[in-house]
Amino acid sequence: MTFRQFAFKNVTRNKRLYAAYFLSILFTVMVFFTFAIFSFHPVLSADGFNSSVTKGMNIAGGIIYVFSFFFILYAMSSFLQSRKKEFGLLMMQGMSLKQLRTMVFLENMVIGFFATIGGILIGLVFAKLILLLAENVLVIDNSLNFYFPIEAILLSFLSFIVLFFFISLFVSYILRSKKLGDLIKGNKKFRGEPKANIFLTLIAIILLAAGYIVALVTEGMDVLAVMLPVIIVVTIGTYLLFTQLSVFIIHKLKKNESVFWYKTNMILFSDLSFRLKDNARTFFMVAMVSTVAFSAIGTLFGFQTLLTEGIKIGNPNTFTYTLNDSEEQDVAFINKTLLDEGIETETAQANLRYFEIAEDPHILIAKETDYNQLANLIGEENIEIQDGQVFVVEYEGMEDFAQTDELLNQAIKLNSGETLKPNANEVIYSRALPATDSYYVVSDHDYEELATIPTHEESFHAWQATEGEQGVLEAAEKLYSELPPYEITAGAYDVYQINKQYSPILFVGLFIGIVFFVSAGSFLYFRLYMDLDEDKQKFKSIAKMGLSNKELKKVLNRQIMILFFAPIIVALIHGAVALTALSHMFFYDLLKESIIVLSAFFVIQVIYFFIVRFFYTKQIKAEIL
Repeated sequence: MTFRQFAFKNVTRNKRLYAAYFLSILFTVMVFFTFAIFSFHPVLSADGFNSSVTKGMNIAGGIIYVFSFFFILYAMSSFLQSRKKEFGLLMMQGMSLKQLRTMVFLENMVIGFFATIGGILIGLVFAKLILLLAENVLVIDNSLNFYFPIEAILLSFLSFIVLFFFISLFVSYILRSKKLGDLIKGNKKFRGEPKANIFLTLIAIILLAAGYIVALVTEGMDVLAVMLPVIIVVTIGTYLLFTQLSVFIIHKLKKNESVFWYKTNMILFSDLSFRLKDNARTFFMVAMVSTVAFSAIGTLFGFQTLLTEGIKIGNPNTFTYTLNDSEEQDVAFINKTLLDEGIETETAQANLRYFEIAEDPHILIAKETDYNQLANLIGEENIEIQDGQVFVVEYEGMEDFAQTDELLNQAIKLNSGETLKPNANEVIYSRALPATDSYYVVSDHDYEELATIPTHEESFHAWQATEGEQGVLEAAEKLYSELPPYEITAGAYDVYQINKQYSPILFVGLFIGIVFFVSAGSFLYFRLYMDLDEDKQKFKSIAKMGLSNKELKKVLNRQIMILFFAPIIVALIHGAVALTALSHMFFYDLLKESIIVLSAFFVIQVIYFFIVRFFYTKQIKAEIL
């Protein structure tokens, strides 16, 4: 057997340890290859797509590539730690340090080569499905047909082979610069009982509490001002949480006899403080990487919802038109365009007059007839107003920006000398009229008797589609090309344009977030399996003392669950606070979006947990039975 064959067989003999590493790298290569497919796609490379899609894909590919370097480096260091005994045995049998470094270099290159080939092949298999998905998510007019991506294949293969080459050299340097004796005997060293520093434990609680409180109570643009300090404070607090506070909590639980001596808790807690202390840095890294993934995707998703929902709220009608110099000609053109596209509509028209009230020259006063016909158009109820009565209308969905209180404290003067005072119990919430601020509605008679002169007037036309809504986008495109955008509006078309421009950012952010999250899960997997041999011996000894299979399974489940979900739960809390702060900045409730994003990631993590638990428990049981 040659030395190269020995290195190759060494990889196949360590299938269990290398499986997660191989699959994680394969997934990373596949994602990078997917971005490359998009970047080189003929449709996305055409003029008009370069700035919005291709650049985003290239930046995302660069981020994934740089992140892959550190991810692979961490994975390789985990393998070196888990193979201490193997290296020691090989050196005892006469292998030199140079040969050991060469073996590790060759092993890493073999894994990197096959992971790269595998990632590209799987990417090709699912390329058409991914392109179909992207075609819908990216809101692209042209079809993303399948093509054979030669450029993407070459870029992905060369990029990751070069990456693995430099990673392998770096790992060889680590082996040379470390004291191999310490590396071999690392698990044999006695570890004293982990102790938490009370001062640092209190600092962890104070920092996390302060960061959360500031993030949750700050509103508006002040959120941006406190963002960096809060991130720094919470980051330091998170590190101390895992290195000090977690150890302190376990120590207190061990002192509580009713908890410590309950069933199998003694076995669980006796080793848990060591595991938490040893894994503190990994937990910290997983928590922060997961928080970035949650916050980034939640922010992108929430910001898109904020933009689109704002347009939907502000445009309840299918089409609206505001007066210009050629009103009759433009209205006729709009009607003809809708007819050509097969769109049947109900219409309404109103003359809107704005007055100066309390030094504000843009307060709308509408008459009952105009309000009711526009309310009917969008399915709202009519109102009945008696002479001498005035209602304040607050635009539904824009409550945070309304000036209802100011209008309730004012009065409207009539030519007869009478004044109309609004009643706080007669506030209406409606989207009938195109006013994002609060306004007044009076009876038709009182409207004609208004004493003040309007500061300006405008004619407002609205169309509500009843049939043929599939032609709305085509009709809107024609109208927008012929009429000024500040005079004609179509909410559905504006939402379509925002989604078209914003979806590439969301698509790229989603992929990067998934890569970060999967990598975070892989960190936990690597760290868990580093202690597998030690756990085998520990549970084998405990089993000899009478531990049943049911009790063994219970202890393993609880231990893996704590180690697996502790950093994820911290990340979920961080992410929830971050998204709440974002909602305070825009004065928009992002609870629904936050729940969707965080729940989706939590479900993925639960599935990942069951998979890891199955194989990990299987390895332990195989050693005992």
